[in-house]
Amino acid sequence: MFRLKLFKNRGNEKKEKLEEFLNKNRDRVITIDIKEPINCLCDFTYNFIWQSDFNPEAEIKGNIAFKTLVEHLKKGGIVYIKGNVGKRFCSSMGVDLKYFGGSGGRIKVGTVIVDGDVDTRFGISMLSGTVYINEKNKIKEPMGNVIEVESDIKGYRKFISITEFVEERYKEEKLLKPNKFDENEGILEINDKIKRDTVGARLNEDKTVVVNGDVDLSTGILMKNGKVIVNGNAGKNTGAVLNGGLVIINGNTNDFTGFEMRDGIIVVDGNAGKYLGAKKKGGVIYARSGKEVPPTRRCELNKDDVEFLRSLGYTGGFYKFL
Repeated sequence: MFRLKLFKNRGNEKKEKLEEFLNKNRDRVITIDIKEPINCLCDFTYNFIWQSDFNPEAEIKGNIAFKTLVEHLKKGGIVYIKGNVGKRFCSSMGVDLKYFGGSGGRIKVGTVIVDGDVDTRFGISMLSGTVYINEKNKIKEPMGNVIEVESDIKGYRKFISITEFVEERYKEEKLLKPNKFDENEGILEINDKIKRDTVGARLNEDKTVVVNGDVDLSTGILMKNGKVIVNGNAGKNTGAVLNGGLVIINGNTNDFTGFEMRDGIIVVDGNAGKYLGAKKKGGVIYARSGKEVPPTRRCELNKDDVEFLRSLGYTGGFYKFL
């Protein structure tokens, strides 16, 4: 297990200085100094290499390549970045990607520290690991599947995966207000109004993530279990490649809702957009309106559908998309 008990972050213990942390872990640290923002640093997908011409072996600086950083993190290492980072920073961090012969599940990985600004889509589909960002620097929205917890390094904000927090790290990390977690019910309530992509990505346990506000791309992507509830509007690809669980949007979604959906349920209390259910293979979408594409078809509700929606507090005006 790579996430070592480096700090005691429950209680009022004095925070450690970054220099102290790096010094005592110096055998595990790769330091990289960049002069201008670089996209896809510590991106476990290498900019979705299966649909791009991204070269993981390309050198960032010296003999340090994009792949060097990812492999170092997989071994529990620490990556310290001096300078501004670009888009998709730490994308799918901690995912044992099937494309590379993995299981598709979570693997324990190391830590990334940034002294610089962070561009959009930091931590999309992030599943494990820890990211520290200098509190003097800016983070552009939308962010990814990350949430801030109480930091144990002085002067740095600490971020972890939303999915990993609700499944296990709530036991050792302290959530920051106004966000809340009910440990008995397993419900995370996100109230910070930060716009995020991929909320609840790859959720595998019967936990609930509630977002009070709007979200952006791919809410609930690759979920297998649990619930994601959004009290607001959602962007494109809501429930993409959903493989179980329940995604509820109490508002509208943009296009490609349920894209390549395999199992599970999506409920949209509004318009589910165009290209609804594109390449859908299974599961059920309930929405008040939307423009489906084959093989997905629009159906009237039966008695069981009505009862199910009523159990969630909804009445009238829905269609079922199969």
